[in-house]
Amino acid sequence: MTAEEDAISDKLALYNIEEIGPATEKRLREAGFRSIRDLLVRGPVDISESTGMEMDESVEICNKARIMLEDLGMIDKSFVTATSLYNKRKDRISTGSKSFDDLLGGGIETKAVTEVYGEFGTGKTQLCHTLCLMVQQPESGGGLAANAIYIDTENTFRPERLVSIAQARGFDSQKALENVIVAKAYNSAHQELIIDEAGSVIEDNNARLIIVDSAVAHYRAEFIGRATLSERQQRLNRFMHILVRIAETYKVAVVVTNQIQASPDAYFGDTVRPVGGHVLAHTSTYRIYLKRSGKNRIARMVDSPYHAEREILFALSNSGISDVSEAR
Repeated sequence: MTAEEDAISDKLALYNIEEIGPATEKRLREAGFRSIRDLLVRGPVDISESTGMEMDESVEICNKARIMLEDLGMIDKSFVTATSLYNKRKDRISTGSKSFDDLLGGGIETKAVTEVYGEFGTGKTQLCHTLCLMVQQPESGGGLAANAIYIDTENTFRPERLVSIAQARGFDSQKALENVIVAKAYNSAHQELIIDEAGSVIEDNNARLIIVDSAVAHYRAEFIGRATLSERQQRLNRFMHILVRIAETYKVAVVVTNQIQASPDAYFGDTVRPVGGHVLAHTSTYRIYLKRSGKNRIARMVDSPYHAEREILFALSNSGISDVSEAR
């Protein structure tokens, strides 16, 4: 760790908040809160439930954490002009395809959650593997010279695929493997625990990309029937909101894949819709629908704060996600 990183780490230490004494700091650390950023990400309700702290005290600590992060320039102040936000540069990660990047306005955006959904075999996991390599490249190569965190809930992560994509693109395959941190989630509770602990992993490994493949698989398997729907959606809602706050607070790009389900009330057009209902719809910054088109794939921008709803054609090849012309 460099001297600059040490200085930042010291400024983010829990004891910098006046209300956090040695005993409170110990309780917070035992509950997984390692820095001031963790307080803001998980919020006052989580702090109270995890430590037994009074809600008023939790709210006060969270407010102090937010003010300190604002003063350090790590998050935007509560009130800023639109001009200030417009002039701030948002980093992007190339997907490996020029047409796909164009659909996204330059690539996967940091400080945002991008949801990608579609049926099996449409390229969701291939996109995730390609992004793990692209984020490691320098900015001139479409990356951020940083590492990736891959949360695998469907046992779809394959290091062999990383190696083959890296070799096809002329990257150092061994270095590429070292720069991807994989967490295999065995159930929804484990998945939530992993994301609660993600802050320290981001800081320790210079991660700028978090992938969750897929966000809903465990919830869909464990909560069956209408009687469990309310609890499922509440837990999924908490999980997604923590991802949103991680993206903003740590300035990382978050990509989640999603499954689809049949829509029996649809008579025309696509008869499928993404799983997760309004929870995923409202927490995702961008929603992209992938589908087959012969040997190629179509990516459609379904929802975005400013992109037009349109489609592009891309291909799956030895180099992962690529343009159709390059795959021929």
